[in-house]
Amino acid sequence: MQRLQDAVRRRSVLIACLAGALHSLAFAPVGLRLLAPTTLALLFGLWRDAKPRDAAKIGFAFGAGLFLAGTYWIYHSVHTVAHAPASLAVFLMMGLVVIMATYPALLGIAVARFGLAAGTGVGVLALPAGWVLLEWLRGWFLSGFPWLALGYATLDTPLAGFVPVVGVYGGSLIVAALALGLVLLIVGDRRLRLVVAAATVGLCALGAGLSTVGFTTPTGRHRSVALVQGSIEQDEKWEVENRDRTFAVYRTLTEQALGHDLVVWPESALPVMYHEAVPYLSDIYREAQARHTDLLLGLIRYDVERAGYRNGLVALSADETWYYKRRLVPFGEFFPVPEWVRGWMRGLDLFYVDFLPGEANQSALPAAGEWIGATICYEDAYAAEQLAVLRQATLLVNVSNDAWFGDSSAPHQHLEITRMRALEAGRWLMRATNTGITALIDPKGRVVARSPQFVSTVLEGTVEARTGLTPYARFGNAPVLGMCVAWLALALFSRRRAQRS
Repeated sequence: MQRLQDAVRRRSVLIACLAGALHSLAFAPVGLRLLAPTTLALLFGLWRDAKPRDAAKIGFAFGAGLFLAGTYWIYHSVHTVAHAPASLAVFLMMGLVVIMATYPALLGIAVARFGLAAGTGVGVLALPAGWVLLEWLRGWFLSGFPWLALGYATLDTPLAGFVPVVGVYGGSLIVAALALGLVLLIVGDRRLRLVVAAATVGLCALGAGLSTVGFTTPTGRHRSVALVQGSIEQDEKWEVENRDRTFAVYRTLTEQALGHDLVVWPESALPVMYHEAVPYLSDIYREAQARHTDLLLGLIRYDVERAGYRNGLVALSADETWYYKRRLVPFGEFFPVPEWVRGWMRGLDLFYVDFLPGEANQSALPAAGEWIGATICYEDAYAAEQLAVLRQATLLVNVSNDAWFGDSSAPHQHLEITRMRALEAGRWLMRATNTGITALIDPKGRVVARSPQFVSTVLEGTVEARTGLTPYARFGNAPVLGMCVAWLALALFSRRRAQRS
């Protein structure tokens, strides 16, 4: 046994890296949910008795394995689709991996420095709290990248019942606690093992019970919707010779969808500015109104007053109403770099124009007799930022252009993120994308209809408006984060007190 432990210590960095890569399989498209607590438990176990420097290496290796395996698609979008040099694509991908891997490395240092390893009395309090706080930090620091948060692994499990109450970070706390429980099942005494086993069964039972609770109220208003997926490849979309074909595809699919209460186009569906498409859109709008159909169209608009571009979603009902994307994609829609870097990019003939972000608190869009809370592209990964609109919105919509990621895991991961937003909000959510995955998601986060990828199609279905707020929509992340801070503070206080005595 001692020889095995020594061998594990010698190879701990490699084991942690492999565990991180396996951890990515807990998320879409594979979705082996049990890998989330299992691989995290392995990381917690490797931190036991590790010195700060070794713990940092172990944490960094786990994070590197996770984000290399989980976000490899960044290279595809930057190099294959955007035609940036391979060296730049590798630099951006590895830069993100390094930044993301630093978070578990910092937690590893804290674990070793303050004696918070799993299996100690202090560790029971500190490890899940520390993991969640750092996960929350990486969700907003330096514009944030909340991808692959641990809480997404609760989807399709009994633990999903907790999500409308505590949100994605509350889900992360529960999964981290289960990971810690797995460690304690191995290193704890018989009494502790019984407590952990009972707590695990209790959590699953409580989650299953919460899954049956309807936290929001159905209004009885059912709306027929049609989500248009044009399936125009990103590297072809903006070619001038393909413009007429794109216009024809969206016109044909939209005419097929007329008669529904609402037709939704994906993000930046047309390869022109909004003002350039007004004659084309005017004809479609007249036909839609004659068929009693409202439109939600993802388009790019030039803001004359501020002399800049906006990524927007326009509702064409009785009036014209806009929502503008708030969370712009770094290095895609804006470049957080000095001017000399911009000059270098201009020299490489790379796209470098910054878009203008939308206002923080925008109203829901009026369409089909409902108020629709909107997000564009990956801004739906920022869970707390959609909560304010839920006091008004009766339906949700996300429009995206996942054509940037091709046939990779990214569209599947993005769909998983969108499912979590529907579950947190207790609302029907319509998701329209350029090449897939277009989907209708119910208030329990379940996909009730979806399109195949890379096929021009119209996804039709019926959604029901809902009102009211889930506990998470009412209180946001504050209860979970406050509990984690208090939990961590208590753990550190207990350790300090034990040292004094």
